[in-house]
Amino acid sequence: MSPVCQSGDMRIALTGSSGKLGTVVARELRANGYDVVGMDVTGQRGPGFLQVDLTNYGEVVDAFGGIGGLGNEHEGFDAIVHLGAIPAPGIRSDVATFHNNMAATFNVFWAAVRLGIQRIVYASSETVLGLPFDVPPPYIPVDEEYPARPESVYSMVKTLEERMAQELVRWNPGVSITALRFSNVMNPEDYAEFPSFDDDALGRKWNLWGYIDARDGAQAVQRALENAAPGFDNFVIAAADTVMSRPNAELIAEVFPDVPVTREVTANETLLSIEKARRILGFEPKHSWRDQA
Repeated sequence: MSPVCQSGDMRIALTGSSGKLGTVVARELRANGYDVVGMDVTGQRGPGFLQVDLTNYGEVVDAFGGIGGLGNEHEGFDAIVHLGAIPAPGIRSDVATFHNNMAATFNVFWAAVRLGIQRIVYASSETVLGLPFDVPPPYIPVDEEYPARPESVYSMVKTLEERMAQELVRWNPGVSITALRFSNVMNPEDYAEFPSFDDDALGRKWNLWGYIDARDGAQAVQRALENAAPGFDNFVIAAADTVMSRPNAELIAEVFPDVPVTREVTANETLLSIEKARRILGFEPKHSWRDQA
């Protein structure tokens, strides 16, 4: 796969750079040669970081246009990586979640397009697949082929963001917007808890026992920056395995006995299909909790 863009060519604005995934994405992109300016409502001031309220369009357009001070002035950005958001349901009220996340993503997309920035990679969510699967999924492994099934206000916003992206690229055919439907983000220090998950198959059924190592999340961002074509597309991004030691056949039989299994799955492979991300983006997870056990 020949890259669309090379790291040395790209100055990146990274929103949500102080978050769990954002800190790892910033570190990994910089290590791979990208010029990254982090943006968030909190963080270390100085070159490489700009405090920005994403719900304020004026702040966003100024920041993306290169007006920031403290060594962050420049001629603009080549791409936007948008991770800034209230990161999950249940953290803030539904109303606060909707108003913050919808406004932030609209401002980011709109400012980028107005400034002529044609490459956007952003965090969608596995929740659009129908989490917490109180209504069982239509089939296993789940993938991007069935319509979004939001079951929370947080997920509804993620669904609306994907639709907004589709319309923006229709209006602006040269723009590339990639929605990465990240699974539950984990760092190595989180893995000590994983063996306890085996005690209760229902405890993690809400996302088909999935997760994503933050380092592989950063890899997915880089692959999308380098390889995503113009237009809109979405990708499930998960680890290659589940959080469970128990085999998939046993888990599915116990928790989702009536859900069709569309292909043979191995004992512990992810049930959040990453085949599309592998095929189109060149994404391949490198990290597993099993390596930390």
